[in-house]
Amino acid sequence: MVISRGFQPDHQRHRRETMPAARQERQDLITWAGHQAVLLVDYLGNMALFLLEAGRTLAHPPWFVRETILQMYHLGVKSLPLVLVAAFALGMVLAMQGLKVLSWFGAGNYIATLVGLAVTRELGPIIAGVMLAARGGAGMGAELGSMRVTSQIDALTVCAVNPLKYLVVTRILACMLTLPLLTVFADLIGILGGLVIGVSQAGMTVSSYYYLTLKYLKLRDILPGVAKTVVFGLIVGTVGCFHGYFTRHGTFGVGQATKTAVVVAILFILISDVFLTKLTLLFWG
Repeated sequence: MVISRGFQPDHQRHRRETMPAARQERQDLITWAGHQAVLLVDYLGNMALFLLEAGRTLAHPPWFVRETILQMYHLGVKSLPLVLVAAFALGMVLAMQGLKVLSWFGAGNYIATLVGLAVTRELGPIIAGVMLAARGGAGMGAELGSMRVTSQIDALTVCAVNPLKYLVVTRILACMLTLPLLTVFADLIGILGGLVIGVSQAGMTVSSYYYLTLKYLKLRDILPGVAKTVVFGLIVGTVGCFHGYFTRHGTFGVGQATKTAVVVAILFILISDVFLTKLTLLFWG
């Protein structure tokens, strides 16, 4: 049997045809990943410059204290009902799930300790931050976006009012000041939600529940959780104002800014919580 020099078996010809395609796919994937990384760095850099530029305006008066207090009311006080409902519900859910596990070891009464530590260390700050991002972040993105597309921000500049200071700094400060207070309320209501389950399902009394809560719950468990919400507030205010302030393309852009502000703020809160939790465990235990 004679085989011509140019003949190749099917499997070898298939390998020669598919290897360039596979290599091209890898190159396309690397190119796409590199492009996304550049976009991410550019996005974070622009947001950092935006925050620095806004922070520089604090060096000189006026400081718009009344506007800051007004934003604290709109962003913080009006978010309180959402925070309380979410904290109460999650406190109950945590107690129900924890009670089932602890009952396997005959330690059902320690559900009070579990709820107290979990809520004050993590759930309370996260609930408050996410609720503020969902309501306040959307509000800031929509409000500033509407002002941008209707040229109200340009009108402030014409009137010799620094829009960064009047619109952005006041909202960021409002988020940073109100979120720790929202967290304290979330902690209390979350523990109350656990109390309802402890009394109704674990057979505990109110006094025994609070005794076991306060016995193991220390100030070092509460303060780090409250303190890191200052960072969460900075994230919510910066992201919401950034996307609203630079809105483009009319009403469609306002909707996009609102959606992006909420999603990015919540994502940044969760990512930053990983590092903040690690730091608090290193220095506070």
